[in-house]
Amino acid sequence: MVKPSKTESSRTPGRVRVAQGPSVARDVRQRALTDVRRSLVLDAARAVFFEHGLEGTSIREIAQRAGYTPGAIYSYFASKEEVYAALLGESLERLNEKVQAARAQSHGEAAAVGRATAAAFFDFYRDNPRELDLGFYLFQGMQPRGLAAELDERLKQRLRDALLPTQEALEALGMPANEASSETTALFAHTVGLLVLSHTGRVRMFKQASRDLFESYLERLVARAGSASRGAGSKQAKA
Repeated sequence: MVKPSKTESSRTPGRVRVAQGPSVARDVRQRALTDVRRSLVLDAARAVFFEHGLEGTSIREIAQRAGYTPGAIYSYFASKEEVYAALLGESLERLNEKVQAARAQSHGEAAAVGRATAAAFFDFYRDNPRELDLGFYLFQGMQPRGLAAELDERLKQRLRDALLPTQEALEALGMPANEASSETTALFAHTVGLLVLSHTGRVRMFKQASRDLFESYLERLVARAGSASRGAGSKQAKA
């Protein structure tokens, strides 16, 4: 009787092992190399966009900064607008991560969630003025030539996602949905205006601090949302 080898006896019945051959390992290395090169292109593009803006940037200039040929860039991105969209997409993901982290730390209390998520949005762009420069494409509602409508909408949706927790908090405080939506839009506009004043130094002419002005506006908004809830409860009690 032939005894099974140690290797054979240790195999789990019914499970077939598939060996990873040289081709699989080669694919893994190629993907890793592609990711590194793509990251280098985006780093170079970010620097060029910040210096020259979208209109003043060319694929040739991005390639030169990255140390590649223009043809190599086109193997990763079809146009400079796609490069810009990739940068903006990464920025919006970081923004949403910051907002969601603030939401999680508020433990579900509506007023705290409203304050924390709105402040996280403001602080992200206050602390990262370059990200605000990238975001102005979305803030101004301009669509770069060559950027597909589907991608354009997906980027705008990620911006709306970052504002949604604040809107939901206002609704949880008792503000009607349509009013909460309008107030969140107004808060967004107020935030962007203060950030522009802050980053350009213009806020100093008013002898004010942008963060203080933001907090004052936000506190009034949260209080108004809470009073809407109390007012509705009073009406129901009288009825």
